[in-house]
Amino acid sequence: MRILSGATKIDFMGKRKLALVFSLLLIVIALGSLFTRSLAFGIDFTGGTLIEVAYPGSVDLGGIRDVLEEAGYGDAQVQHFGTSRDVLIRIAPRPDRASAKISEDVLAALANADAAVEMRRVEFVGPQVGEELTEQGGLAMLYALIGILIYVALRFEYRFSFGAVAALVHDVIITLGVFSVFQLEFDLTVLAALLAVIGYSLNDTIVVFDRIRENFRKMRKGTPEQIMNVSINQTLSRTLMTSLTTLLVLMALFFLGGEIIHSFALALIVGVFVGTYSSIFIACSTTLALGVSKADLMPVEKEDKPVDEQP
Repeated sequence: MRILSGATKIDFMGKRKLALVFSLLLIVIALGSLFTRSLAFGIDFTGGTLIEVAYPGSVDLGGIRDVLEEAGYGDAQVQHFGTSRDVLIRIAPRPDRASAKISEDVLAALANADAAVEMRRVEFVGPQVGEELTEQGGLAMLYALIGILIYVALRFEYRFSFGAVAALVHDVIITLGVFSVFQLEFDLTVLAALLAVIGYSLNDTIVVFDRIRENFRKMRKGTPEQIMNVSINQTLSRTLMTSLTTLLVLMALFFLGGEIIHSFALALIVGVFVGTYSSIFIACSTTLALGVSKADLMPVEKEDKPVDEQP
């Protein structure tokens, strides 16, 4: 390949077919798992009872799970909430028991094991609310993608908008696939993380697209594939530094933030990896496949109005 100004170091676009096969494989696995196993929806979506209790000192979650199992609530989700003394218990709805009865049974079982336990709050989430959240969450992502499609089409060119949306859909499907394959709990915090992933990935894609547009107008020689390679390499250091610094924060949240934000941090970690990859191989490859050229990005020259001839 001919060397252009700002010599290309990595032939990203030359590997786009291999990347496409890899992405299709991941998408097939993700969609297969979503259709066959679905997501492990949390109480936010399925409905149920949420109970927060407090102890005078640090408490072992394993002991609480044993107590709840003996009381007939072995499927309860138990996690620390804020400190090691505060505990959050989530219990799926029971058709044979009212929510108030469930909270009474749980508190009684915990009080028998430790009389110092204190009830902080009880919340009941009905199945109807969960269905509405599921529908509204899906619509939120759909509206976000439509808005991004319009924004990128107006800022760049319609081929770029399809490339950006293809990358975002790719990121969302694979992130959802990870939660489906490993049956990780999907709650409102994970939905919020998905929307954050869309924003992060779009920002990364826009930076690459800006450099591509600039080089299409500045570089006189070279094919669209070569110009895209140069542009990606020029923004590579920025992309990697942004991803690494973001991952440092997310790793700290994942390992030190406690179980309450565990799923949120994990969704963002997966999203950062996938979003960085898709900004290069999915967004740019899709735009290139749609036939973008220099002529599509050259500024339109305004023609001078002819001066009327004097009689």
